[in-house]
Amino acid sequence: MSTSHKDIIILGIESSCDDTSAAILQNGNILANIIAGQQVHVDYGGVVPELASRAHQQNIIPVVDKALKEAGVSKEELTAIAFTRGPGLLGSLLVGTSFAKSLALALQLPMVEVNHMQAHVLAHFIKEKDGSGTSPGFPFICLTVSGGHTQIVLVRDYLDMEVVGETIDDAAGEAFDKVAKIMGFPYPGGPLVDRHAKEGNPTAFSFTHPKVDGYNYSFSGLKTGFLYFLRKEVQANANFVEEHKNDICASIQHTIVSILLRKLERAMQDFGVTEVAIAGGVSANSGLREAITALGQQKGWKVHIPKFEYCTDNAAMIAITGHYKFLQHDFAEQDLVPMARMKI
Repeated sequence: MSTSHKDIIILGIESSCDDTSAAILQNGNILANIIAGQQVHVDYGGVVPELASRAHQQNIIPVVDKALKEAGVSKEELTAIAFTRGPGLLGSLLVGTSFAKSLALALQLPMVEVNHMQAHVLAHFIKEKDGSGTSPGFPFICLTVSGGHTQIVLVRDYLDMEVVGETIDDAAGEAFDKVAKIMGFPYPGGPLVDRHAKEGNPTAFSFTHPKVDGYNYSFSGLKTGFLYFLRKEVQANANFVEEHKNDICASIQHTIVSILLRKLERAMQDFGVTEVAIAGGVSANSGLREAITALGQQKGWKVHIPKFEYCTDNAAMIAITGHYKFLQHDFAEQDLVPMARMKI
């Protein structure tokens, strides 16, 4: 690959949960984004942290090697290495952080630490190989929804973000997975709920909306209410779930999406913002994508929805965040440690 001395070529490394990922960005344009998942967790109905960190150790070198080859970049051509410092599973983060430190030391390259949640927001600024792509204009609000987090973020600039609302207990993605587990779906169940919801009636069953102050969310009560609802119905009819699977999924998905968008709509109005984005694993949910698109048309918002490969955990979003932090000369030291909890 031909490069000039002005090119900024970032290797991004992501290992916050159960996906090992490496990406190469040249001046903000994607050259490679490789992700290795972990099937080992399926048998356990959820991510097992110790198994996740072991799998990262096995995957990280092949994933980085494949990303470099796909991008046509040698490791000597890299400008900097960006990596996820947190938040996430400590054992998983340790693998990515240690690898990034070692490689940076060997190649005498600067390192950039990245906040995983900030990276989800900045995924909207990844450009395709040819430089194409549309990005939100500042300021905008981003609804970041994943298995571990649910946040309303006011984004004033690439690295100037403020969390104005978040879940006070469980995340929306965790609620989807829990609902799926209660219904007997295999892990990960969120996508299965989405699939069945497409065939169901979203108003077949009603579930209560939690009352939470400000722009904050709560999903623990909804999960408990859903459990009691299903338990009661199954006592009356043992085949209730099987007979009403699509309607149940459509109704609970409609409820979760409505809860998310009600607070988002209020935040958009109060902050006087007209551009909105969604990010995180749950931004792949078709119900959320359709509902925010419809609400945007109704309200006159410009809605930004990420490509599917940038919704779930990926290193491209780590690399683009690293790109903007590199431009600010915001570098990490070799003595830093990963952080399981980390605020934007």
